[in-house]
Amino acid sequence: MDEVPEDWDRALAVVAHPDDLEYGGSTAVAKWTAQGKTVTQVLATRGEAGIDSMDPDEVRRVRTEEQVEAARRVGVETVEFLDFADGVLEYGLPLRKAIAAAIRRHRPEVVLSVSHRERFPGGGFNMADHRALGLAAVDAIRDAANRWVFRDLGLEAWQGVRFALLGGSPEAAHYVDVTGHLQAGIDSLLAHRVYFSNLGADFDAAGFLTGIAEEGGRAAGVEHAMTFEMIA
Repeated sequence: MDEVPEDWDRALAVVAHPDDLEYGGSTAVAKWTAQGKTVTQVLATRGEAGIDSMDPDEVRRVRTEEQVEAARRVGVETVEFLDFADGVLEYGLPLRKAIAAAIRRHRPEVVLSVSHRERFPGGGFNMADHRALGLAAVDAIRDAANRWVFRDLGLEAWQGVRFALLGGSPEAAHYVDVTGHLQAGIDSLLAHRVYFSNLGADFDAAGFLTGIAEEGGRAAGVEHAMTFEMIA
């Protein structure tokens, strides 16, 4: 495991749904914002298809509010939603263009996203929205850097992204030492109160994130770590 460089100032987190970041990525975000870095969140959907027992319009409102609160708990002030439909994200030019526009607007040095790999580290199958979003985010970095691509956006090309970090990847070979920041990550995950209460089973947020952080820490040789696949 190699440590993720932290000699940068601005990151953009791009994920598919409310709560995607909170399963580990937000713990790293908590460390970065504590260092004075600026992290902005962009979500492709509002997670409206995520609660079977509730009407999607109500879920959209609730999960939007929960994500804004989750972000606040790890020091993120700006949360944007691209308003693609939840559950049916498709890899393609519309998604790439929307993410490229966000990159050009916010001009990050680092992009944090979800894995586009078919499997999670434990072997579980990664869902379609994640796979589409992760791949589109990586490709949008190149799109945003090319001034001849998506010229109709009216935004200046941005070539300043140094690397992308993908959470939940079986190809993870880099880590962020989050020792001392785990509680902030747990608090961020707990902000998704209504979502978890409708899953039909108890969810131990503290135990879940602690287990991930301890496993990552063992691999990295520190107390607590979050691991990522880095694409430079």
